[in-house]
Amino acid sequence: MKIAFLGFGNVGAPLADHLQRAGHEVTLAARSADAESVQRALARNAALRVAEPAAAVAAAEVVFLATPYAANAAVLPPLADALAGKVLVDCTNPVGPGLTHGLQSRSSGSAEVQALAPRARVVKAFTIYGFENLDDNRFPAADVKPMMLYCGDDAAAKQQVAGLIGQLGWQPLDAGGLVQALHLEHMTLLWIRMVRMGQRSPHLVWAALQR
Repeated sequence: MKIAFLGFGNVGAPLADHLQRAGHEVTLAARSADAESVQRALARNAALRVAEPAAAVAAAEVVFLATPYAANAAVLPPLADALAGKVLVDCTNPVGPGLTHGLQSRSSGSAEVQALAPRARVVKAFTIYGFENLDDNRFPAADVKPMMLYCGDDAAAKQQVAGLIGQLGWQPLDAGGLVQALHLEHMTLLWIRMVRMGQRSPHLVWAALQR
């Protein structure tokens, strides 16, 4: 599968690395291959490709949005046409002052992403934990896989994203339509408060158990 990344810092770089090693053609959408973030990602995995954003997005089947949330308003509108019909995986979270929801819970960040790229097929995923678990989600002492929630309104897009989640070693769990993104964003805030402020291990994740 051809995958492009918009943003390749603490979240995007490990996801890009692992997806390329899983056999996908992964491209970093960057204005300059000399940018520090690009060079750090290439130091992890020299097989990652680099292309100008519009070209990278146009060639991709799936696009990961892993920018800081505040950058979305500048990043997405120029790419709206190229994103038409593409699966857009929203890995961003609107975090406000004092670890509040950045949109005061009036709307989800994913709803805003959908508004900025109205013809993209948005799926919220890879957001409910810190970057440490995207880098390494192995729990050898556990008898269950760590769980990754995702949501979106396009069933086919969600199926593609669920497949990628599974390839990366997570148990994919469909949380429903994109309306659920707000609740996933609150789960992210819960994780941040528990781990970054509560001094719990950053390798804290959840599992879904069923009888």
